[in-house]
Amino acid sequence: MARRHGFARAKRTYSGRYAAGSIAGRGVGLFIPTTYMNESGRAVAAALRDLRLPQSGLLVVHDHIDLPFGRLRLTQGGGHGGHNGIRSIFELVGRDFDHVRVGVGRPASTDPDVVADYVLGRFSEPRAEVDDLVRRAADAVERWVSEGVETAMNEVNATT
Repeated sequence: MARRHGFARAKRTYSGRYAAGSIAGRGVGLFIPTTYMNESGRAVAAALRDLRLPQSGLLVVHDHIDLPFGRLRLTQGGGHGGHNGIRSIFELVGRDFDHVRVGVGRPASTDPDVVADYVLGRFSEPRAEVDDLVRRAADAVERWVSEGVETAMNEVNATT
């Protein structure tokens, strides 16, 4: 997203990397926590607090094992689905934010260690398919920024 829209280089701040710029004429901040995933809420809360942004203006893009690889879902609110990073954000920020859930599929085993290794490991899908998924997730973010959540949900959820 930052390269696509010519954002300045991300700065290390708020226990993460933050870059500000514009998408579709609207000011946007892109933030990647560099904490452990299960502590993401601490970093997101610090950024929102310092930037004086409401949680309702937050869009979190995250992996989702209950969606097949390649599927996207744009949702308003919802549960954490067992995702520890989202659970952490719920605990420290609240639940009033939107999600782009990026389907990565689920391993055959339900063993927590196997699931953790799966979501933290490298994709087994071809690089071209992963690149396409990332591009489509970025497109979903652009739609959310430019068209609003309702219209973006109708477009994103109908096409994936």
